[in-house]
Formats: sequence, C-alpha cells, structure tokens
Amino acid sequence: MKTSDLFIKALENEGVEAIYGVPGEENLDLVESIRKSSIKLVITRHEQVAGFMAATYGRLTGKTGVCLSTLGPGATNLVTAAAYAQLGGMPMMMITGQKPIKKSKQGKFQIVDIVEMMRPLTKLTKQIVYGSTVPALVRESFRLAEEERPGAVHLELPEDIAAEDAEGFLFKTNMPVIPYADTPQLDEAVRMIELAKKPLLLIGAGANRKSTTKALSTFVDTIGIPFFNTQMGKGVVDERNPLFIGTAALSDGDFVHCAIHSADLIINVGHDIAEKPPFFMNRDGAKVIHVNFFPAHIDEVYFPNLELVGDISHTVDYFTQHIKKSSNWDLAYFHKVKNIVDQQLLDRVSEDHFPLYPQRIVHDVRQVMPSDGILTLDNGMYKIWFARNYYAHQPNSILLDNALATMGAGLPSGMAAKLVHPNRKVLAICGDGGFMMNCHDLETAVRLKLDLVILVLHDSAYGMIKWKQANMKFTDFGLDFTDPDFVKFAESFGAIGHRVTKASEFSVLLKQALEKPGVHLIDVPIDYSKNVFDLGDGLKKQTCQL
Repeated sequence: MKTSDLFIKALENEGVEAIYGVPGEENLDLVESIRKSSIKLVITRHEQVAGFMAATYGRLTGKTGVCLSTLGPGATNLVTAAAYAQLGGMPMMMITGQKPIKKSKQGKFQIVDIVEMMRPLTKLTKQIVYGSTVPALVRESFRLAEEERPGAVHLELPEDIAAEDAEGFLFKTNMPVIPYADTPQLDEAVRMIELAKKPLLLIGAGANRKSTTKALSTFVDTIGIPFFNTQMGKGVVDERNPLFIGTAALSDGDFVHCAIHSADLIINVGHDIAEKPPFFMNRDGAKVIHVNFFPAHIDEVYFPNLELVGDISHTVDYFTQHIKKSSNWDLAYFHKVKNIVDQQLLDRVSEDHFPLYPQRIVHDVRQVMPSDGILTLDNGMYKIWFARNYYAHQPNSILLDNALATMGAGLPSGMAAKLVHPNRKVLAICGDGGFMMNCHDLETAVRLKLDLVILVLHDSAYGMIKWKQANMKFTDFGLDFTDPDFVKFAESFGAIGHRVTKASEFSVLLKQALEKPGVHLIDVPIDYSKNVFDLGDGLKKQTCQL
C-alpha cells in the first residue's frame, strides 16, 4: 500500500479517532488516506488551534492527540502548541508535510528545517525517509508521547515518501507497567509522616494525569492530613473536602502560603517543576517527600529529603494502609487557615458593582456550573482568580495552563473538551486579549455544531501585565487596546451573542446559554481595579494576622 495508507493504518492501530489540522498540498496523499479511514479529519482555521485541540484531547484522555500541518509556515505555526503540550505534560503527535526529498525543482521555497526546529520542544522529532519504517516510528512516537512524563512528538512526512509504495506490519500497542517504589523507602516515608508535627499534602499536575483520585481521596479521608494543590492539580481530590485549604495560585503572600510556611513536612504528590513553584525549600525549613513517577530535578530551591519514585496510586495506598494517626500532629493552624479561606472567598461576591469584580464572576460560574462541568481557561488575570476561588469537584474539570501559560488556548481547549465529552457542560473562559488571538475558530465551533459557551472577560487591556506593572509602581502605559463588538462578532460567525449590562444579569444569562444548543458567546465587562489591593497589600495584611 501507499506509505500514507500505512501511516493511517498505524494511527488507527493506536486508536486515533480524530486528526485536527490545516492540510497543504504536501499532505494530500495523507488526506486521501484519512478519507478512506475511520479517522475523522477536523479542519481548523489556524494550525495553532489544531495543536491546542490535540494537546487538550491528550490531557483529558491520556491518549495521544494528533494534529496535522503542511510544511514551512504551517509547521512553524505549531511551535506554540508543541511547547504547550511539552511543558504541560500532554501527549500529542504533530504530523507535518515536506517537499519531495529525493528530487525537488523548487529550490528552497518554503523549506525550513522543521525537524531541528522541533527538537527542543519534543520528546522525539524525525523525518520519515522510508515508508517501511512508518509503523515502528508511529508506535515509538506514541509510547514516548504517553509515558511519564507525557509530551509532544513530531513526524515529518515528505510528499514523495507519502506517495510511494511501502511494506510493513503493525505493532501491538502496549505501555510498560510503572514499577512500585521500594518498600524500605515507603516505610521511611511512613516513619517521617508519623513523626512530623504539622504534615501537609500537596497535589500537583502529575496526579491529575493518572487515576489517582480514588487513592488520594481515601488517603485524605482516612488519615486526615490537610491538603492543597497546584493549579494543574485542581480537582484530583474534591475541593469541597473540609481538609482542602486552597490552591497555590500566587507566588507568595496568600493564605495557603501561611499554611505552607508553618508545615514541617510536605508530602509532594505529582508536582511537576514545569508548573509555577508552590513553595521554595530552604535548609532549615520543612522536609519534603517527593512522590512521583520520576525522580526530582534537584536545584537550590527543590531538594527533597526522600524520593518515592514509582506508581503514585500504589505509594498513596501504602500510606493509607500503614500510617497511624499520630498524637504528635498539630493540625489546628491548618484548620484555622481553611476557615479564613472560606470566609475570604465571599469577599466582593455580594457587591452588585458593574463592571463585575472577578470574585463575583467566579462565584456565579461555580453556582451555575454542574459538578462535572468543564472550564477551559485561556491565560490572563482571571486565571489567578479562578485558581484561587473556584472549587473543582472532579479531576480535569478546570483546565488551567500553569506551565507554558500561553494566551490563545482557551477556545480551542473548550472545543476539544466538548468533542471528548459531548454530554458535559463546557465553558471556555477567555480574556479579550487571549480570545482575539484565535477568535477565527469560532467558525470551527459553529461548523462542528458544538454546544459550547464562551465567556469573554472584557477590560480592553492586557490585564495581568497591567496588574504586574502597577505592583512594580510603574506608570500605566502601553497595555490598552480597543475591542470589536463581541456580540456582532459572534453573530457574524453564526454563533449567538449576549452582553451583560449589570451584575445581576450574569448568572441568569450564563445558565440560559448553558441550557440552549449552539455556540454562545457572552461579553462580560470585568473590573480589575481592586487587584493590586485584593491580591497585594490588602491580602498580605490579612495573612499577617494569621
């Protein structure tokens, strides 16, 4: 068969259901092979969107998402998505085209060395030069993309190789079994936890990639140690649990940091150093037990006292079975922090101020969204507020990017989430800056007939950078812009546009949009004017009183 047919057979063998992308003439043999296959081709309006969708599919399923582009400018448009998947630990394969490599009459037209360009952004990048090698390359690519730590892979399929005949056989798909941590080390960890006075559990992104929810929830409920999480660890354990004390959304100075600084032992489960660090170690501070699928990366701010490398669920189950609640533990301070955090979440919620304060928006969204509803957030100032104030009830029910933290991913991630979970409510939350980076793919959402709601939080500025600028006592400069009429913009694509004109309208409009079919865009004016106080001096004054 043709190499392109063999390639698609290999993808079908891996269970690929969809390929997201923007094809070019160098991909036409592959497109024809897709047409004859069981795989759905989802055309987007920009390659970056295709990459974000593939990465989000990988994040939600644990299986490799696949995206497609042509050579040159199409492939270079995948760079941000590659970094998004690689830093975020999301399994994704990129397939790019290329001019014929055996002979070419077009010189260097559109030729960029994409394989080398992708090298620092992927776990594997390779040009296919023999069709017979395709099945092995695809199997190895999927293995690498999905094994811990997951990430991006890239295969380049030149036009002439795609059209050639090839022979090959498909490989059995399997993943190696993750080994267990050594028992002597597990016993040492049990001893350290029992001897601690103020143990604290941290749940990170790695715990959100595997089925660790049951193990961690049982551990928390049985042993009774309070926990906090990173942004990408939200929802692994239901945050309505009375032992949840918050999400590390700021670098320091928040209530959760008061608890962190008071702990003498931190059980660090699944933390990924690609995330913004939730704490910094020092020689005289808390001891740290590193629980993860892979060893720690040691540096001057993270040097754990004990490393338990292996299957996370097995390690946590071992803790549950062997740790005895200790009379040494003094958890009263953590419970005090929890009570204050719960009170603080109500700050500004009751105010009917318009434009809306972010606290009110987060509160109303949580009130309206069902427990299994999915939020996909773009990157902006509101992301901190949702990380801090929105309690996630289930794993991967709030998709935050706290690794690359790129703008432009909110809408594509929402589309992918809806395709993966068509029966769950999905809400894409974007700032006006991030939304406009990939707003063209509203057409894709409408064409796919998705039931999707998009919030555009509208402040006509790059709000997070304005907050940083104000914190640094610089003059307000260079960060404001103008926006289109978002209602008319949505309607021009065939979506349904809404505009909030007073605070009391927001939750009503959101509920109505979530219940009705189609793509709905809600323009929500937001007021960040209190950020410097609420997340700065005002917050620190409250935390200092603890």
